[in-house]
Amino acid sequence: MSEQPDDERLEELRKQKMEEMQEQADQGEAQEQAQQQADAQKQAMLRKHLTDGARKRLNSVRMSKPDFADQVERQILALAQSGRVNGKIDEDKMKELLRELKPDSKSFNIRRR
Repeated sequence: MSEQPDDERLEELRKQKMEEMQEQADQGEAQEQAQQQADAQKQAMLRKHLTDGARKRLNSVRMSKPDFADQVERQILALAQSGRVNGKIDEDKMKELLRELKPDSKSFNIRRR
């Protein structure tokens, strides 16, 4: 008879653990949905403010420097939200923006004696 309370307690703990795991899964799904929605909004804004050529150039940059491409996207979105984008950004404007945002290249001057 002493085993039944232990079995009941064990079953109660299992149910509690399952509920906790379910809550964590639900929270993870909610976060994932929010992230997907934010990405969709970002892509819609970029489509609205970039021409096809500019988007292709940005995607080319993303292939080699993903962090830099993210920085450029953030800058474009900030410009668009502040109303400083007149019309769409074409490929030439994108080149100019990339040049402006490009990190300074580090040059080394080696002197031989």
